[in-house]
Amino acid sequence: MRPYLRLGVRNITQSKGRTAVTLLLSAFSTAVLIFSTAFMDGQHRVMLKNAVETYPGYIQITHENFRDNPGYENLIENSDTLVQRLQNDPRIGSISQRFETYVLLSTKEHSVGAMIAGIQPQKEQTNSILAKSLHRGKYLQKGDGNAIYLGSELAKNLQVKVGDTLAYIGNGVDYSFCADNVVVKGIFQTGLFQFDASSAFVSKEYFDHMFVSDNLATHIVIYPADIDTANELAQKIKPQLPPALHVQSWKEFMHTLVQAMELDSIFGYITLAIFFIVIFFVILIYTLLNIFARTREIGVLRAIGTGKKQIMGMLLFESTVLSFAGVLAGGAIGAALAYYFNLNPIELGAEFEKQFKQYGLVSSALPTTFEPLTILRDMGIMFVLCMASTLYPIVKINAMNPVEAMHHV
Repeated sequence: MRPYLRLGVRNITQSKGRTAVTLLLSAFSTAVLIFSTAFMDGQHRVMLKNAVETYPGYIQITHENFRDNPGYENLIENSDTLVQRLQNDPRIGSISQRFETYVLLSTKEHSVGAMIAGIQPQKEQTNSILAKSLHRGKYLQKGDGNAIYLGSELAKNLQVKVGDTLAYIGNGVDYSFCADNVVVKGIFQTGLFQFDASSAFVSKEYFDHMFVSDNLATHIVIYPADIDTANELAQKIKPQLPPALHVQSWKEFMHTLVQAMELDSIFGYITLAIFFIVIFFVILIYTLLNIFARTREIGVLRAIGTGKKQIMGMLLFESTVLSFAGVLAGGAIGAALAYYFNLNPIELGAEFEKQFKQYGLVSSALPTTFEPLTILRDMGIMFVLCMASTLYPIVKINAMNPVEAMHHV
């Protein structure tokens, strides 16, 4: 090892206080950055889960013209056969059929137009949070017959409760007159006001009988075995579909949510950028004071023949070693925290659960993400930041005249 590098090692080992403070600054900054990024990404994942799993689903198959003209002429035909063929794909966790239409729901005193959907209750327990959003009564079961599951705001507008009977009027697929009395089995509350005020669900078996919709569907909803691959899975499913059908992942049919998440990410990274700037100047000021406190030492080294390049190499060596060690320690701490809270999300308690559901949130748990590549990226950023903050003080002191440096107080 070259003499000036050995001198750098001696400076690191003997100046314990200075070394400890430098390590703590870089380790703390790195740990905070990694945990902040993991927490922000975790909240985005929760936002996605809440929005997508409320009802839309991760992947939807519809007729290619259904979104522009959601009428009976644009339905998925032979839906049972299509589902049977797709459900053997190991990349698909769950697949269900839905048929949505609009009816007039009525009691003796009140009438409200609403969407009524025939669903497969057991499969919807995976594909959506309808069952988890139960507010009063019971969730639907297969073979329930004329039982209906209402949104809380819709029930309030109709002034009905669990066990009450109401009537509906609509049109079947063959455009015949369709009407019946249904019994309120359960009332759900997702916290999404418009959805809770305009949605009602019945078993698809009953729906098919009343609306003449056997082997037909408006939507086929897919829950991927790995939700992170939803977009790729949608593209791989596309060749297996008849030409008239269209498949989209949530990123396509919920593009507004994607834009909201991107905007939130921008503000999040602006906040982290401010954090970077603050940390940069904290480390810069500390390094500046630290190195200028060694001005006489540097002057003596210059006076006995140590060259500027050697001084620069010694100081950069010290900075590199301390920055690397601090970032490595902070990375380990930050990664450990991200991993722990990924497995054990921060729980705000049962008293917050009801309040969260009022705002459309599935639960009050606040998880982090654990992404090794993201952690390594953040560690790299902090290492560069730490090194950059030492360059100015090193260049500044190295430019001083040896005599001037030796007489520095």
